[in-house]
Amino acid sequence: MKIGIIGLGKMGGKIALRLLKYNHEVLVYGHHQDKIDLITEHGGIGFNDMNKFVEKINTHETPIVWVMIPSGDITNNVLIDLGNKLKKGSIIIDGGNSNYKDTIHTASLLKQKSISLLDIGTSGGLWGFENGYCLMAGGSKESFDIVNPILKDLSAKDGYEYMGENGSGHFVKMIHNGIEYGMMQAYAEGFEILKSKEEFNINLDKVANVWQHGSIIESFLLNLTKDMFKEDPELSGVKGWVEDSGEGRWTVLEALENNVSAPVITLSLMQRFRSRKEETFTDKVLASLRNEFGGHNIKKK
Repeated sequence: MKIGIIGLGKMGGKIALRLLKYNHEVLVYGHHQDKIDLITEHGGIGFNDMNKFVEKINTHETPIVWVMIPSGDITNNVLIDLGNKLKKGSIIIDGGNSNYKDTIHTASLLKQKSISLLDIGTSGGLWGFENGYCLMAGGSKESFDIVNPILKDLSAKDGYEYMGENGSGHFVKMIHNGIEYGMMQAYAEGFEILKSKEEFNINLDKVANVWQHGSIIESFLLNLTKDMFKEDPELSGVKGWVEDSGEGRWTVLEALENNVSAPVITLSLMQRFRSRKEETFTDKVLASLRNEFGGHNIKKK
């Protein structure tokens, strides 16, 4: 299929390369020429001019544009701008972590222009290119069916699904990320307890490795933890400052609005706030894990 991609960062560039690997025709728009050049070297068509990019996309029978940029005003503005430039019948995909309430509002504005918005929560981080992504889609079922071949090639086996109307894809991804907060917090605390038992001098790399083979708590995150400790057992170069990108906060607010008790996710969010005041080994593990799976920045000592 033919698809345009806006945003060639940690996720967008890898998505473009994976689609090229599966022989889709990929057009990209970005601000950094080196990233554009990387895509063109692999068979894509690159643009550093938005108007020329859209002009080419509009020659497609059903223009499809995947937007993969940071959530918030920057994404909302790009979506509205595309809505003013793309021809009727186009499909825009927001693959970022937009707030589902913003998605619902933006989708209604685009619908007035006869343009469909699909909100596709995208999980898989830096490893999605190799392993396939997990994709959670909201919006028109008709539009979802049109882009199905793209989603199938991007995802891991059985790793994509239609969730429902606009907002549902980003809502499911938001809760996914809230759960992720709790899982990471539990791993981080557990490894700090292990480290604190000085008389045993436990090798954390060995613990993570053995737990990853047949234990109930084995997971992709634990595998990254194993690699982390193998490279730097003390995480000596990492500052235990743990950022949050918004989804955890939104998940907690949603729990409050719906009278749902969510103490683990809430406390894991509070711990991230605390990490910015006083450093612990737990915080170093959390900061390192975010960097391992998502390429999120870490503060170095």
